[in-house]
Amino acid sequence: MARTTASLRALLAKLIDYAGLYPPAGLPLASAVENYRAYLASGESWMLNRLVLPAAKLGEAGMAADWRITLLMGHEPERLPAQVETFETKMPRRFSLPTYCEAPLDAIPRGAFAKVRTGGLTPDMIPPTPQLADFLCEAARRRVPFKATAGLHHPLRSLRPLTDAADAPHAVLHGFVNVFTAAAFAWHGARKEIVIDTLNDVDPSAFDFRDDELRWRGRSLSTAELRAARRDFAHSFGACSFEEPIRDLRELGLL
Repeated sequence: MARTTASLRALLAKLIDYAGLYPPAGLPLASAVENYRAYLASGESWMLNRLVLPAAKLGEAGMAADWRITLLMGHEPERLPAQVETFETKMPRRFSLPTYCEAPLDAIPRGAFAKVRTGGLTPDMIPPTPQLADFLCEAARRRVPFKATAGLHHPLRSLRPLTDAADAPHAVLHGFVNVFTAAAFAWHGARKEIVIDTLNDVDPSAFDFRDDELRWRGRSLSTAELRAARRDFAHSFGACSFEEPIRDLRELGLL
């Protein structure tokens, strides 16, 4: 097992919002919450962020005191347990808790966060690299923090099936190491061309994680810069699997 370097830990800490209820996994609530409970007790819990739940399922989840929840909702709930930390909505509206809005950047109200789709169940749902780079650069320029959702099952950009079905369509998917490294570059003022090239990179050896910095093709981000970008800008991504990203990171020798 590889030693986790400080720069890799800075990039990946609390990165994955577990969304097992949603496609392509589509697990029953009982299975999803049991998985979340197990992941919190695992050696990789440092990469786990919140459990994604729809507001209608909150009362059925049987939450423990140490759980952290992000709630998908369309209106302000009346009463909430302390475990609910953030909201997610398709409306350009800020609610009483930190709110991620799946809406155009120029429609997001002051103080709210953005939510960007990075994939889906069909190839047309995957944003082209220039479009995703535009979002990262513009959100960084506006200083609007974001989370990503859908499609980021693997660390690096790669050709993959979109579901587990035998006849599933294949497409080139964005990688979460690519996306969050590119976001860190954008946050610290890199040109759009650098952001695009980072998103497009398929070579694992190009990402050299050291204790004091991440080196990528002659450029670097210090561990402190990665921490700042994650804290202030690139918050997390939602994934229906926690185990698949972990497995891939191990296969790359990063964990």
